[in-house]
Amino acid sequence: MFWFWFWFVMRLLMIVADVAWWAVALRFANRRVWRVLVSVFMGGQLAAHLASMAGLDWPSHVPKPVFVLCVVWHYAALGLGLAVLLPLGIVRGWVWTIRRIARVRGVPPNPPLAAAARVNSPTRREFIGAVAALAPPLFTVGLTGVALAQLRSFRVRRLTLSMPALPRALDGMTIVHVTDMHVGGLTSTRVLRQMVNTTNALRADLVLVTGDLIDHAMADLAEGIALVKALEGRYGLWMIEGNHDLIADGGEFERRVKAAGVPLLLDESAVTQVRGYPVQCFGLRWMDGSLVPRDRLIAWQMHDVLKHRQPDAFPILLAHHPHAFDAAIKADLPLTLAGHTHGGQCMLDRQHGIGPVMFRYWSGLYARGRSQLVVSNGVGNWLPIRINAPAEIIHLTLRCADTHG
Repeated sequence: MFWFWFWFVMRLLMIVADVAWWAVALRFANRRVWRVLVSVFMGGQLAAHLASMAGLDWPSHVPKPVFVLCVVWHYAALGLGLAVLLPLGIVRGWVWTIRRIARVRGVPPNPPLAAAARVNSPTRREFIGAVAALAPPLFTVGLTGVALAQLRSFRVRRLTLSMPALPRALDGMTIVHVTDMHVGGLTSTRVLRQMVNTTNALRADLVLVTGDLIDHAMADLAEGIALVKALEGRYGLWMIEGNHDLIADGGEFERRVKAAGVPLLLDESAVTQVRGYPVQCFGLRWMDGSLVPRDRLIAWQMHDVLKHRQPDAFPILLAHHPHAFDAAIKADLPLTLAGHTHGGQCMLDRQHGIGPVMFRYWSGLYARGRSQLVVSNGVGNWLPIRINAPAEIIHLTLRCADTHG
């Protein structure tokens, strides 16, 4: 219920922003053809938003380019449009006010202002207004083309981990780490089937899935379950939940996944034999950290889950949120796998961008003492634009540190 009202309020605010931008843009679009183009674009955006709020199940009933166009506008270009037009509008209003005051007082215009007025002929003003009004929609269309191309691909990132705590019997053990599939919404069935085929072709010892199987709709869960059940690990597969899995109905998600026979770990552990040696997977369920700090919640979870730790087994922690790594370090767990961050989504380079602003760990390999964390960018998409954070599955090879430096 919280998420329902959260997104309802967010959509209302987006509609307010749409109307505000539309009104300001029309002030700058001086010619009729430009006004028509702006109005057609914004009319379509508002219609899509209102249809969504009315309960229509889109994007499943609209073409993906239309959906991506709407998402790109509201999550990227709308802010650009307001950032460009509102300051221009404030400056324009200030100049108009100064001129009105001067006219009322009978003061001749300031020479610089008069000169500026002569330079800025009506044709030039119209051109600047048109550019200011049309640039954000044109930017949206171009970015939509880039996004659609990105949504059709993912990479396999291969990492070799040198691990001091790895038993010799497990030297060379392989893991495919899959996370953030986001079935439904922006992630196409074709890409997800390709992900299954690629994962199975790697013939990993373990396949570990770290949450956000579905984007949000329970109608997509059957497809998500079928995809997970099609994944093949030589010695097993385990899965945990993510925040998106719980948006619609967390209890129903957990019940249906377990009823389908998918090994879902909810603050639980499971032991399998890999090459005759026990490997214990610990899975943390998703906990909302809105009332209690997330780090404290994770610490409580870890305390309870690790009560079942088997001293002779090699432990692997599955946590949707990567900040669980701090608790894993304290517990001396050698390997933690996480997702959730989408690699930072939009990064200038490996160290600068949205990732480090929001997370302590956001993509790739992190090591602290004897403990290591691998954060995957995720194979699916919640937002359509990725910059220096490509969709991926991760193939891990574990090596004993004393024999493989």
